[in-house]
Parts: sequence; structure tokens; C-alpha cells
Amino acid sequence: MSTAAAPDPPHPSPSGPRALPQRARVVVIGGGVIGAAIAYHLAHLGVTDVLVLERDRLTSGTTWHAAGLMTCFGSTNETNTRLRLSSRDLYARLEAETGVATGFKPVGLIEAAADADRLEEYRRVAAFQRVHGLEVEEIGPREMAEMFPLARTDDLLAGFHVPGDGRVNPVDLTMSLARGARTLGVRVVEGVSVEQVLTRPRGLVEEVVGVHTDAGDVECEVVVNCAGMWARELAGRNGVVVPNQAAEHYYLVTEPIDGMSPDAPVFEDPAAHGYYREEGGGMMVGLFEPVAAAWKVDGIPHDFSFGEITPDWDRMGPFVERALSRVPVVETVGIRTFFCGPESFTPDLAPAVGEAPGIHNYFVCAGLNSVGILSAGGLGRIVAHWVAEGRPDVDVTGFDVARFRDWQLHPRHRAERTAEILGTVYAAHTPGVELASARGEFRSPVHDRLVAEGARLRDVSGWESAAWYAGRGRTPRAEPGWGPQPWFEHWAAEHRAVREAVGLMDMSFMAKFAVRGPDAGAVLDRLSAGAVDERDGVITYTQWLDDHGGIRADLTVTRLAPDDFLVVASDTAHGSALGQLRRAVGDADATVEDVTTDLALLTVQGPASRATLAAAAPGTDWSTGAFPFRAVRRVEVGGVDVLAIRITYLGELGWELYVPAGRAPQVWDAVLEAGEAHGIRPAGLRALSSLRLEKGYRDFGHDIDNTDDVWGVGLGFAVALDKPGGFTGREATLAARERGTPHHRLVQVLLTDPEPLLFHAEPVLRDGVVVGEVRSASYGWTLGGAVGLAFVGGHGPVTPQWLAEGTWEVDVAGTRHPARVSLRPMYDPTSARVTA
Repeated sequence: MSTAAAPDPPHPSPSGPRALPQRARVVVIGGGVIGAAIAYHLAHLGVTDVLVLERDRLTSGTTWHAAGLMTCFGSTNETNTRLRLSSRDLYARLEAETGVATGFKPVGLIEAAADADRLEEYRRVAAFQRVHGLEVEEIGPREMAEMFPLARTDDLLAGFHVPGDGRVNPVDLTMSLARGARTLGVRVVEGVSVEQVLTRPRGLVEEVVGVHTDAGDVECEVVVNCAGMWARELAGRNGVVVPNQAAEHYYLVTEPIDGMSPDAPVFEDPAAHGYYREEGGGMMVGLFEPVAAAWKVDGIPHDFSFGEITPDWDRMGPFVERALSRVPVVETVGIRTFFCGPESFTPDLAPAVGEAPGIHNYFVCAGLNSVGILSAGGLGRIVAHWVAEGRPDVDVTGFDVARFRDWQLHPRHRAERTAEILGTVYAAHTPGVELASARGEFRSPVHDRLVAEGARLRDVSGWESAAWYAGRGRTPRAEPGWGPQPWFEHWAAEHRAVREAVGLMDMSFMAKFAVRGPDAGAVLDRLSAGAVDERDGVITYTQWLDDHGGIRADLTVTRLAPDDFLVVASDTAHGSALGQLRRAVGDADATVEDVTTDLALLTVQGPASRATLAAAAPGTDWSTGAFPFRAVRRVEVGGVDVLAIRITYLGELGWELYVPAGRAPQVWDAVLEAGEAHGIRPAGLRALSSLRLEKGYRDFGHDIDNTDDVWGVGLGFAVALDKPGGFTGREATLAARERGTPHHRLVQVLLTDPEPLLFHAEPVLRDGVVVGEVRSASYGWTLGGAVGLAFVGGHGPVTPQWLAEGTWEVDVAGTRHPARVSLRPMYDPTSARVTA
């Protein structure tokens, strides 16, 4: 095998002089494809007072050596699908606008399914993405061979052909975007390095006032950190968490090959770790190996621009051999280039996008996980809209930079997780596949009790939490799979224990914040759509909204005293909720303290929960008269002072117990002992999912997101429109109510056939027409079938009559299954069991 030099760096691009303006409204840091795309879209939105600062030349870093794939297939996320389609559409028309070619060539994509798991996954993906505008068809091995004759296809099960996908030239694309931005007034300055984002205090947070560069300071109102591999280090200087990490990424380019047509489609075979496309008459073979290598964990060299990494042949040899086995012809020709360059990855393989939770107007768009080129056009529009309008106009709950926590910055975490996460790019995403690296940042105070009960542990935002229990003294065993698994019997038993007897669940991973001070109540009441500051000893389920009525958080607020409140949010909303709290305080006399690790959360749920707690805490009257729904009491359980709250997320009579972390084992033991006579059973997160979905309880970031309002997702009951002083988003929420019945609503869906399983993203049909999709799902052991929450509508008001008059089905991997839908919970619709 012969090798040659890496791809040539781009020629110098025209730019403004190194001398900087004194100010700009927006400073975009980084001149890669992402920075150029954001500047371009800002200009098209009328925000032209924009300065793009690039430390070297445009495309330096990772853009210049990107493989240039423009493929849309592979996601069951609506935002992801639409932003890729948006990118593809932009690249197809950009040359006509700017006069600078992008190299976009819609040669098509073939995604190969080499095994049953991938075939099931891709059929589900195809069904979802067709709904959102992607043209994709399933084809057989013979058709694949006809379209890409240099690939061996006889051992493949099927392929998925996307005719509109293709390839693009990353350098030309970036230059075209920059030209389009400049034409509308954006200034682009190369050779200037931003050393620090300048801020000033604003209450408990900061706000952007400028940037400090090696050529002087520039005043600005908004900063967008698009610094690619350097984004983490730059963000860290202001305490912003962007835990992206560079990794080695490989591709090779062969000498010219007879029969390698420039019009050949992009061919991807994830099972062989490879993608294949034409390049200069030869073939480019790109690699996503299952075990990767992080690069420069201690920090990316400041002067690294158009460089390459020395390939690790010993590590990569087996992966290269596997990839080349798909295209045997490559073994007969010379290799012109074997290239290794850095690409940036995040711990969860989703980008870091949005406004930093602790700094007003500090935006991030980084950590693109080797899909920056195909994402740039769409992400550029999303971030530009967010900057220009003050809010995103698409669901960003999975991308929001606020989801990251500071422990994810640790070098060991980044090194271990990056080596694994890159490998998941081309892995089969079978249900039950779990990340194994960098686990156990947090352990529940009752961790040893969970292990003793045979817990199958899973990672929950850094916490080791029980998914289900094999039983005391037993070792839990599970394999990934799309169908029913042997361990389902344990899950079903836990579910039924909560429905019929009593379950004990550890939810210590939930985010918990103490908000205290004379103005704490006023701050929280203004922030919350519900009335949270009425009387002591009451918990309130509420939402936090933006000015347009979009949901930004879904949580509970407990008033312990007029100046003492407890806010509890989901683990995934930890950073976002904390940021919103600190911003809301402003100049008020209030403090916010993160007490997540200080308090264990044990929840006791089920019809026998009252009897169980009466035995564990005989000094307390647990009757409805003394302890009504939503009431909060200080009680003694097992000799420990506990904050007990009568509330449920599982749809049964039950209580949450907030316990000092060090005393939690004592309380766990006391409750288990007291419940033994009542059939108590520890229950895990799989049971939590199935129980809450049978009751139709929502989960922010899964069933509801920032594009929803309370009426469309059935949460209008939690809003206090008439409370004194109002709340953020009140006017928009009131206006939405006055418009009448929503045209899109969240409904419960239940398959009438007990065999098929739902996960999420399955299309929902009414009278044969797709009208929505499942947002989250589980199996309903009480209802007797797969159950989920789906967002449907688009053809007028979604009324009970419209639902009742339709024939409903759900598309599961291309097969339609009859279903029932309902606006009310199918389990205990009146909540009689909850309030019993």
C-alpha cells in the first residue's frame, strides 16, 4: 500500500484587514463551515452588523479535510431530519446566489443493512423520515449492485436509497457561505484569535459585553462560539461547559479505478465501519471504527490548522481490512492518500447548541460529531434565528448546550467516552444498547441496596440507576433486542407491584434546588405558570414558559415556608432549570442552591403505600384527611427526619420521601421491612416509564418540548391565568387559549395487538393518512399493549369527536397496526386511585 500527502489546504481567501472594528452587534468566533453558515443566515435575517473572527484562515481546523457527505438518512429526530434537509436545499441553490460553487452533487445515498437489527432500525427510520419529507426507498442487493457495482452486496439484507442525497466540497461550501454573508454586509477577518469573551455581572449570572483578541478588544452584544475543537477551552474561560473532544478520524483515497463513475452514489455500510464515494476518479473510503482514539485530551495546540495526525496503523489495520472487504477492487489499486485528521465529538453524540445557561447572549454551536458539513446549513439557520429572535423555533431539547455538566469536562471522562462514542456512529442502535465508558460519576446514597436487590444498572445523567431488578442476590442479564426479552418478566412484575401492591423506587438522580430568601416566592411565582406561592406545605406541578408561551421546563415547586422553596426537575433538565432559576433571580433578594446530591429521593407508590408508610412511620397520620394529595409534611421514617410529599409520577396513591443522603439507607431498609407484609417490591426505571405512560404523564424533552404550549400538550390545568402579577408567557398563553381548540394535540395511543413494541418516532395514521408520530412509548402491562404519547393533528381542531370518528393505526417498521387514541388517560382517567 502506497501513501501520499494529505488533501491540499485551501488557497487564501479574501478577507478584511487585521485591524478590527471597535464594535459589532454579533461576533462569530470561528471561520469553519458552522461559523460561516451562522453569519450567512444572520445576514439573511437582517442582522448584518456581524463580525466573523478566524484565528487563521477560513476552514482551518476540521472543515478543510472533511469528507463532504451530504446525507440525510439515519435519524428519528424531527429537528435533525429537517435541519439536514434544509442544509441540502441550501447547498443546491447557493452557487446561483453567490457565484461561488459548493461542489454539491446529488448522486444519491445507499445505506446498507447487513444484519437483522440494522434492517429493523432502518425500516423504522425510513418510515419516520418519509413523514418529514425525505424520499427514501428500500432496495435489494441486486439493485444495490446495479447502482454501486464496485461493492460486494451478496451478503447484505437490503439497502435504503435516498436519491436526493450526495456530496459537497467543504472548502468551496464555506467560501460560498462567507461570500453570501459578506455581500449582505458581514465582516470576516482572518488571522485574529479570540482569547476571552468579556462579560459583566447581571444578577446571579453574567452578560456578554465584548471579546478580547490578540489584535485588541471588540465590543459586542452577542457572541457565538463556533471554535470547533477549541470550543471547550474557549468556553471554559467563562465557566461555560462544552465537553467536546477531538478524536482521530480516518479516510483513504485510492488511485483512479476503472468503472468508478463520478455519478456513483455514496455507499455506506456501517457494519463494515465504512463509507465509500468517488473522489478524483478513485474511491474515498472513510472509517468509523468501533473503538476510536481521543486526540490531544490536554488541549488542542493553538497553532494547529491545516495539519494531520500520524496514522496509527497497528490500531486501524483490522478496521481498514474490514472496510475494504466491502469493495475488493480497492485492494488491487494504489492508495493515493491515507489521511488522519481530528474531528470533534460530544459525550452523547449530539451537538452543543444554544445560549449558555449562565451568560446572557453567549451562544455555542460546536461538537458536531463528524456531521458538521451536512448539518451546517440547517444549524446555521437555527442558531441565527435564536440570536435574532431570542428563542429557537424548533425543538432543541436534545441539542441544548445547557444539558452538559461540569464533570463531563474531566480529561478521563472525555478520553474514555470519546473512544466509545465515535464507535456508536456506525453501530446498530438496537434498544438496550448502553454506553459503558465513563460511568458512575454519581452513585445513589442507596447504591449498595440497589446492587443487593439485583439491579440492572444504567447511566442516568452520570448516576448509576436501576433499570430493573433480577431479584435479591441474582445477577441481572440482558441483551439488546427489538422484541420481547427474557428480563421483561422482572419489569412486568415491578409494574404490577406498583399497580396492585406497593413499589419502592430510587429517584435520587432528579435535579433538586433550594431557592431561599425574602423574594424567593415572588421570583418563582413570576417564573412559574402555576400558583406556587400561595401557602406553606404544598407542592405544585407547573411549567416555566418563554415570552411566546413555549414550554421551557416541566417540574414541581414546593413551598416549605414563605422564604424557603424546593424545586425538583428531571435529570436531563438539570442545567437548563438551574440556569433559568439564576437568570430569573436578577437583582431580587434570593439565593439558588443545587442540593441534588444532598438529598436522596425515594418514592413509595401503590395502593398499599399508605399501609406501608403507616408501619414505617407509625407516628404520622397518613390518611387523606390528615395528608391530602399535594400536601407536604415533616415525618420520621425509621428514626430519620424526612420530607414526605404526597405526589405521584406513576399514577397511583403514593409519596415521595426526600431524605438526607447519609441517612437514606436507613429509610430504604425501614420502608422495605414495613412493606414486606404488603407485597413491596423495588421498582426500576423501566417500570417508571411504563407506569407513567399508561397514565399519560408527560416528560419534558421526550413528550413535550420548547415548541409546545400548555394547551396542545394537555397541561392547561396546571396554569393559573388569573393569579396576581401574572407570569412569564401569560399573554401568549391566554391568546392561545382564545384561539380555541388546538390543531395539534398530544394524545395517548395504545396498540390493540399485544405483540408489537413501540419505542418512539413511529408514524400515526388516521384513516390511512399520517397525522403525527409517537413521541415516547413503552409497554403497558396493565393496558395490555404498547402504549405511548403521540402528537397528532394538522387538519383542523383535534377534538374528541375527530379522534373517535377516525380509524387509527401506527406504522411500526413499515407495518401498520390498529390502535386506539385518547385525550384522556386510558388508565384511571379520573385519578381516583391517585387521590384515594
